[in-house]
Amino acid sequence: MQIPSSIITLLIGMLLVLGGMWVGQNINLLPVDASVNAPIYDELFQVLFTIGTVLFVGIVGLLVFSLIRFRRRSDQIGDGIAIEGNLPLEIFWTAVPAVVVLFVGLYSYDIYDRMGGMVPLAHDHMDGAHEERVWGGISSGSVQAGEIGNALPIDVTAMQFAFLFHYPDGDIISGELHVPAGRPITLRMEAKDVIHAFWVPEFRLKQDVIPGQPTQLSFTPTRPGRYPIVCAELCGPYHGGMRSTVVVEEQDAWDAWFSSNAKTDAANT
Repeated sequence: MQIPSSIITLLIGMLLVLGGMWVGQNINLLPVDASVNAPIYDELFQVLFTIGTVLFVGIVGLLVFSLIRFRRRSDQIGDGIAIEGNLPLEIFWTAVPAVVVLFVGLYSYDIYDRMGGMVPLAHDHMDGAHEERVWGGISSGSVQAGEIGNALPIDVTAMQFAFLFHYPDGDIISGELHVPAGRPITLRMEAKDVIHAFWVPEFRLKQDVIPGQPTQLSFTPTRPGRYPIVCAELCGPYHGGMRSTVVVEEQDAWDAWFSSNAKTDAANT
């Protein structure tokens, strides 16, 4: 008894989907997650990785099968049969990619919105305020009460080829970013020369730093450790060396660092 090709195709499709879902859920190619934003972004990565695995294995498998099954035999000296026109197949390979692209687009938009990417620009020209782009803020439903008011403000200055971090409360200027774990952080960023980008892969966040247009990046670190800060915008001949470090510490350790570096009133007089 010969199994119909449609049944075989259906079974192979189901195996591809199940295998892709397993790969997406069990194989992680991303660095460690170290912020509240990271798990939200990782959801999107898992979906894209699953879809990519299904498409890659399916297409490569079909190509290899076709190369073997329909290869030219030694006794074949003429041209192959001219085959054209398969309406169901054309509908299938048009409809499926369209549905996948639509789903990925809508899901990506939802993730982008949940991570704060759709916060509009502020246009307060009456008070002479600059436009400020806010990125990285989690939607209000994900923020604990009182967290916003407890945010630690830090001024970030980007220049060729370094980041400088200024803590207004303690008048601290540092080449490294020190932040306490579990506390919301607000980076108020400006560039002195050209466009730079503040990127921490472990936080899954990147924000452009643009001359003349202050930008803001909000995040909450969750995992103590040292993580690289990378400029992800080509900013000159030494762009590759424009790196720093964000040090996420427990609250007690950060308090000790802040106290030891803060300028006291006595020191300022």
